[in-house]
Amino acid sequence: MLPEGYNGIELLSKGGVIMWPIMFCSFVALAIAIERFWSLRRMTIDTREFMDVIRTALRQNRVQEAVAICDETDAPISRIVKAGILKYNRSKEDIREAIEDAGQLEVPRLERYLSALATCANVAPLLGLLGTVQGMIICFARIQNKQGQVNPSDLAEGIAKALLTTFGGLMVAIPTLVVYNYFVSRVDNMVVEMEIGSSELVDVLTRNRGEREI
Repeated sequence: MLPEGYNGIELLSKGGVIMWPIMFCSFVALAIAIERFWSLRRMTIDTREFMDVIRTALRQNRVQEAVAICDETDAPISRIVKAGILKYNRSKEDIREAIEDAGQLEVPRLERYLSALATCANVAPLLGLLGTVQGMIICFARIQNKQGQVNPSDLAEGIAKALLTTFGGLMVAIPTLVVYNYFVSRVDNMVVEMEIGSSELVDVLTRNRGEREI
């Protein structure tokens, strides 16, 4: 929502040069939001259903089938589970270590670009503040040049620049921060699901090995 009487081009021109990096932040944030939304949506599966299928296959000693199911499922939990299954004949510590190593590779993929999104949310209002300071400097310079004999129209440019840059910075920062927190929450939930699934996998593999040894 733009201020009344302004369109996008006027907002950029009257806001001054500071509006361009603010606009750049908005483009970067939008691109990251679209990419993360698509990527996380593609990675999201029904973890409970997936683990039920894997658990059933392992209890019937169909290890290769379980690995094939993991290969067919493009999700972080499937790659972590596969790493553990491939160590099914090793000790519990080895299985857990393989799962943790796989998890250390998957978490950065889930958090990809989120730091850049947070940077945009933090930088945009600071740029707006910088524009505000710039606009106030212009106002005081006008007052000084005219030795205090000014009318409102003399200060309009500086005040408009100060307010428009603040407006632009907040307009970018607020939705970007909301989107960032949304993605962080989704990633945290996926990490929790991976941890739960990993623990279940370790229990199933060690229990099956114990049954085979008996």
